[in-house]
Parts: sequence; structure tokens; C-alpha cells
Amino acid sequence: MELHHISAEHLSIGRVREILEKHLRLALSDDARRRIVRCREYLDRKMENPERPIYGITTGFGSLCNISVGRDDLAALQKNLVMSHACGTGERVPAEVVRLILLLKIQSLSYGHSGVQLATVERLIDFFNNDILPVIYQQGSLGASGDLAPLAHMSLPLLGLGEVEHKGQVRPASEVLAEMGWQPIELQSKEGLALLNGTQFMSAYGVWSVIEAERLSEWADTIGALSLEAFDGRPEPFCDEVHAVRPHAGQIATARNFRRLLEGSEMIARPKEHVQDPYSFRCIPQVHGASKDTIAYVKQVLTTEINSATDNPTVFPDEDMVVSAGNFHGQPIALAMDFLAVAVAELGNISERRIYKLISGSRGLPSFLVAKPGLNSGFMIPQYAAASVVSQSKGLCMPASVDSIPSSQGQEDHVSMGSNAATKLFRVVCNTQRVLAIELFNAAQAFEFRRPLHTSPVLERLLADYRRQVPFIDDDAVMYPHIRTSVEFLRHENAR
Repeated sequence: MELHHISAEHLSIGRVREILEKHLRLALSDDARRRIVRCREYLDRKMENPERPIYGITTGFGSLCNISVGRDDLAALQKNLVMSHACGTGERVPAEVVRLILLLKIQSLSYGHSGVQLATVERLIDFFNNDILPVIYQQGSLGASGDLAPLAHMSLPLLGLGEVEHKGQVRPASEVLAEMGWQPIELQSKEGLALLNGTQFMSAYGVWSVIEAERLSEWADTIGALSLEAFDGRPEPFCDEVHAVRPHAGQIATARNFRRLLEGSEMIARPKEHVQDPYSFRCIPQVHGASKDTIAYVKQVLTTEINSATDNPTVFPDEDMVVSAGNFHGQPIALAMDFLAVAVAELGNISERRIYKLISGSRGLPSFLVAKPGLNSGFMIPQYAAASVVSQSKGLCMPASVDSIPSSQGQEDHVSMGSNAATKLFRVVCNTQRVLAIELFNAAQAFEFRRPLHTSPVLERLLADYRRQVPFIDDDAVMYPHIRTSVEFLRHENAR
């Protein structure tokens, strides 16, 4: 099986996506091994004759930073940290995000600035490669002193504590470790703090969301083009000249993509009786394009984050420095994830407006997209469902990063709430996927009333693939299975 070697080389979000989708196994590069071992050996030497207290290594944590801990208790200090901080609650983190948390924590520890044992990193790799996923909960992190609670749950199984999901079952970690023939890790000085400090919980949600947002952006264009065809929309708003005089990159890219999607269409080429289209069609390049630009920006921010050491204190063996600072603070990505939630929600917002226009009984389409409205309600209620989901996303778009609640007796007096930004973003992404799926359901239905005209070859292939899974609705039918199938279609197919 193909390996991905963890190293200090640039890790792109595209490569992360490839690791997850191709189920690549992980292994440490020789350079990463040397970095980890060198940092650990430096820290061990430093601990032989500490000149002064070192935060989190010879002291307590947070507001307990002024309380020194004896040498014989340093290992217990780290274990106690992991146990006491495992205070997560709420829903479980989805498996695909847990895999990302493991990957990103391994990457961050591999730079040689964290002071962990090689065995600790190798055990995390064992978890990833054997699909042994710590049970982690979504709530509990302030996104400032690292993602303390969720990363404590990630770390418990290293010690033979907590729970893991393995082969579809949630079991005590101790049982699974015994089956694998693994002994629990005995944490050394600094290790608990290195594991718990860091932004890997929120970064994992952010990376997952960026990957999915890129896919949804592509689908929004494809489905929007089909809706434009079904609504008998005009092609002129997508001409290159319009966007050359307002050259936002996403706007230009969206218009170009629509010209590609509509090339060869009989429907788009026929004369139009109406002078212009509603904004939800005419302004697609401007709205979808702004979301594209936002996705690109947030992708850049998260790429920097996943290529960083984010625990505290930061160890610099070559400079003989152990620095207590704030790289665990989630503000850089909290702001970005709040921004991305707005951008992704807008793809759903404008999508729902196109759905509304398709069922409105205008431009030769029947009311609610059925041949016998009245006897049949047709596609009346899918629009309700889309409106409900869009409304929820709007509520979720209140920025989490504008809030801060002091903690640890005021020592941690400004927090990012980045974890809340991350989990809200996840929900917005899932919501937008559902709304776009409902638009596809409506647009495919609507275009059948334009036959025998054809759309472009690209969109005809989409319709053929979709129709193999979701039928045309002649008379009222139970609709929710078709919506569910439409969602799965978007998840497992690529946009055209």
C-alpha cells in the first residue's frame, strides 16, 4: 500500500485530500525521526539541571504556572493533565474528521519543536494506519490554549484510557491496545502538554470544510447552469467582456466555467423573450465568484496552519531555548472559518432562490413542476425544506470569533472560540450540500418540461447519470428518499 512520509516538506490541502481518499498509510521520514529524537534528547538534558522553572514541564498549567513540580512527579503531571482535561461533551466528532485530527497532530509534532518521544508519535501513526479512532466530542474547547478537551480525548487511548472506534465498534481503548499487543505510552515531561496544546481539532474541521467547500463550489456552478437552462435564462451575463471590467478572480472563473458548461446547448442559444433574469441567475458570477475567492483565502490560511508547530512551550534545540508563547491560539483560523461559513452559506442562499423561481409557474414551467398542479403538490415542499435549511445556516453564520470568555482564573483572558467556529462551519457545509441537492432535484425535473430541446453535452451527461438514480416525478410521491439520494449523488460524484 502506498505510503505518505511525514516530513517538514510543505503539506498541501490537496495532498491531505489524497491521503484520506486513497487511504494512504503514514510513516515518518528519516528527517522527521531525527528532528523528534533530537528535540527529546535536548529536553532530557535540559531537565537534568533546570536553571529556572519551565512552564508546563516543571510547573502546573494555566493559572497554576507558578507552582513548581518535583522531578519525580513530572510523568504523573503529564498523565494527570490528559485525564483531567478530557472534559468533552456533545456529539461525537465524525470519523473522517478524527482521521484528520490524527494526521495533523502527527504532522505538527514531527517538526521537532514539541519535545515528544518518538514512541508517542509512532503510536499515533499506528492509530491512523489501523483505523483505530479515538472517541472525541465536539464541545469543550475554547480554541485558545490549544484544543485542550478534544485533544485530551484524542490522547487518552495512548495511555490505555478512554474509548476508540475500531471495525465499526466503540470499545475501551485498553481492550484494543491489548489485542494489538501494544503497551500504553508512559508520558515523559512536556508530552501531555504537547499533545493537548495545538489547533488540530479546529484545523481538522477547517481542512475538511475547505475540501468540501471546493467541491460544493464546483457543484454550485454545474447545478446553477442546469437551473439557468431550465429557467430559460440568458447567456449574456456570463460573457467575458462583462467580467473583464470588474476582474475579481472568482467572478471571472465562474463566468468562464458557465460558458464551458453551456457550450453546445440548444436551449441557451434559442431567442429569449425576456430582457433580463432575476439576480439569482444573472448575478451567479458575482455571488459564486465571491465564495470562490473566500475559499481560496481560507485555504491559504489553513495551509499555513497545518504546516506549523502549534503547541506550547516551543522548544528550539539549536538555539537552546524553551519559549512559552501563544502559537496554540486559534485566532488566525477562527476568523477565517467564520468567513468561510458565510461564503458557503451564500452558495446555499442563492441556490434556494433559484429553486423558488423554478417552481413559481413562470416562463412556461408548470406550477410546482408537475403537469397537474392542484391534484398534485409536486415540488412545493422541497423548496420549504431548502428554505428551512438556509435559515438555519444564516443563524450559524454569527461569528464565533467575536466572543471571548476568560478562563483559568483570568490567566487565559482572551480566547478565540475557534472550535465553535469550526463545528458551526461543518454544519453550514453539510447544510449547503443538502440545499444544492434539492436544487438539482428541481432543476432536473424542470428541464424535462423543455424537451425536445437539449442542453449542452456536459449537462446532458449529468442528467443521464442523475436519472439513473432519481426518477422524473409524474404524480405526487414520497419525496424524502429522492432528496436523500440527491445528497448522496453530490457526495459521491464529481461536478462536471
